[in-house]
Amino acid sequence: MAMREVKLCLLGDSGVGKSSIVQRFVCDSYQDSIPPTIGASFMSKTITSGEKSFKFQIWDTAGQEKYRGLAPMYYRGAAAAIVVYDITSQVTYTKVRDWIHELQQHGPDNIAIAIAGNKNDMADLREVDMRTAMDYAQDIGAVFIETSAKTAANVKELFVNISEQLPPEVMPYNSNDIVKPGRNQGKKRGRCC
Repeated sequence: MAMREVKLCLLGDSGVGKSSIVQRFVCDSYQDSIPPTIGASFMSKTITSGEKSFKFQIWDTAGQEKYRGLAPMYYRGAAAAIVVYDITSQVTYTKVRDWIHELQQHGPDNIAIAIAGNKNDMADLREVDMRTAMDYAQDIGAVFIETSAKTAANVKELFVNISEQLPPEVMPYNSNDIVKPGRNQGKKRGRCC
């Protein structure tokens, strides 16, 4: 079974639980208090979904405004991005549109996008209506899921779902794909993509 390496970045405001989601996904652990990320942190994990294996190279970006300018450095060349908000904070959901706009303007073409409403274990404090977020994700063609890094609810599913939305892998350069002048005119050699 071939393995596909996938560069993925997490974006969102500070305190929404990006690092906790990554820690839960990669290490299957949770800490009540994680210090804010400075710049970005990197972790990786391999999963199998159906007949395919994916090695996620995960860039967890800092959410503080002073690090916002660094985000393009991390999502450049990414195949996927997860924009995270806190379901108990309308302010963090409002910023989701800014992150999406930035990805659409400056991110790679055909980047797979997921929107994750984190902290669904605190539904009694909910400020963001799930239907509203789901409709927005559907409008822009993004995956939507609510997660809880604390209880592990839907964390693995988030990564499985985004793996199913990845654009086709770009085939590496193959010298057999070149049409040579002369007798090969009109014939295509190599694989068709």
